[in-house]
Amino acid sequence: MSTEQGLVIDTNADIATIKTLRSAACKSCDHKKNCGSAPGNENEMHVKVKNRLGVKIGDTVIITIKTTSLLKVAFLLYIFPILCMILGAVMGRKLAPSFILDESLASVLSGAIFFGASFFLIRRKGKKMAFKEEYAPAILRIKKRGV
Repeated sequence: MSTEQGLVIDTNADIATIKTLRSAACKSCDHKKNCGSAPGNENEMHVKVKNRLGVKIGDTVIITIKTTSLLKVAFLLYIFPILCMILGAVMGRKLAPSFILDESLASVLSGAIFFGASFFLIRRKGKKMAFKEEYAPAILRIKKRGV
C-alpha cells in the first residue's frame, strides 16, 4: 500500500478533501502538474476521499491507495498503448499482401490506428474504474485530531 500523510481542509457528510505534500516519487514524474495539484501550488495535492472515519477540518490523517491499483492504472496508461501499437504494426505487416499494400506503409498505418484506438479503450475503461473503490484513495487512520 502506498500511504501519505495529509491535512483535512474541507469536509461534508460523505467526502473529505485532504491536502498532501508531493512525495519524492512525484518529483521525477512528468505528469506532476496534472495530478491533483492544488491551485497555484505545485508542491501540494488535494485529494478527495470518502469520509468514513468522520474526520473534521484540521485533522491530520494517513491516506492510502492499494499498490496493485496503482500498478494496474500505470500499465493501462503507459504499457497498454505501446502493446496495441506493436500488435497493430505486426498485424498490418502480415495483412499487407492481402490488401496489396507496401508492408512498411501498412505496418505504420495499422500501428497508428491501434495506438489511437488504445486511447479510446483506456478512456472507456477509465470511466468504469473511476467508480470502483479499489482505485480510489481512502483514509487509513486519523493521526492527530485538529483543534
